[in-house]
Amino acid sequence: MQLISDQIKGFLDKSSWIRKMFEAGIEMKKEFGADNVYDFSLGNPDLPPPEGVSHALFRMSTEMSKPFALGYMNNAGYPAVRKTVAKSLSEEQGMEIPSDNVIMTCGAAGAINVFFRAVLDPADEVICPAPYFVEYGFYVGNFGGVLRPVKSRPLTFELDFDAIDKAFTPKTRAVLINSPNNPTGQIYSREDLEKLAAIMTKHSAKAGRPIFLLSDEPYRFLNYDNVEIPSVFSIYKYSVIASSFSKKLSLAGARIGFLAVNPAIEDSKDLVNGAIMTNRILGFVNAPALAQNILQHSIDCTVDIDIYRRRRDAMAAVLDNAGIKYSMPRGAFYFFPQSPVADDSLFIKALVEQHVLAVPGVGFGYPGYFRLTFCVDINTIINSGDAFKRAVDNI
Repeated sequence: MQLISDQIKGFLDKSSWIRKMFEAGIEMKKEFGADNVYDFSLGNPDLPPPEGVSHALFRMSTEMSKPFALGYMNNAGYPAVRKTVAKSLSEEQGMEIPSDNVIMTCGAAGAINVFFRAVLDPADEVICPAPYFVEYGFYVGNFGGVLRPVKSRPLTFELDFDAIDKAFTPKTRAVLINSPNNPTGQIYSREDLEKLAAIMTKHSAKAGRPIFLLSDEPYRFLNYDNVEIPSVFSIYKYSVIASSFSKKLSLAGARIGFLAVNPAIEDSKDLVNGAIMTNRILGFVNAPALAQNILQHSIDCTVDIDIYRRRRDAMAAVLDNAGIKYSMPRGAFYFFPQSPVADDSLFIKALVEQHVLAVPGVGFGYPGYFRLTFCVDINTIINSGDAFKRAVDNI
């Protein structure tokens, strides 16, 4: 007896390798003890939220006696919070972003789903550089769209512009990028984004409708080498930003993010209103009131980036010692090294035998590599060194 739709059955069959490895880790920790398992599977920020979050929560506790303290609101979010986010985003993008062009959402995932529901018709296509966060395919598929991954260049993960150019069809509706990138840590340069914008402008003219650039930016603050993270709004008119504060404020479970529409778009209000509508009808209704209030009073705070930088360097040392090839991540908190054998799933098994949990590259649309997250205690990273070396020696 089949109780679920064919589509969801297919989704379950392709279920996220990240979650599979995370759940395997839970069982291994029960069997061998947490200190004897090196779990690099899930990008769950382990740093405590910055002090400003605690202050915001205390402030909220003193205001709970007010009427409608946590009542219904405009589907786009509290006006004061939208204004606060718009001010921060204006500084980041180097241009004035009206608060009316910001919609508060249930995390960046909510923002992406809200946007795709607003712009995709069935069979519309979304181009995305690979490797990519596996949920992107589900987000596009939720609304009858089709994700068209395009492989980036091996090891460096720079964009392959010839391949991207060839991927456009009359059904292309958007290009989805993630910079700093999960899983590679790559940051796309201004020159690269300008090349991408030129390709998109050419194909938009052919299609007779704008092709959107959706930039997913929850890792923007994790920029270890202080390189430029360009403003997509200044580079391409038909651009939209999805982001969250899950990593910056260590609030992954609070589900607070936003969608921002480039004010340069003609009739951008139509797109904003469409996204506000989809925020409601998808069942999000509005971003969580508690999380919005926290953000209102802590948006300028951030976790200590140097902690992640030290962990990145420690992980690099572990990989160097094991003889594993990799490209040093410039942002986010992931490595995407090359598997010592062509079949990355075989190396993942070799790692599991040494109590190391990683995610195979096939789970990100890029076989032959694997992902490690370094948002874990630095001692876990350092102590895993011998296990990595044994896995390589035994493969």
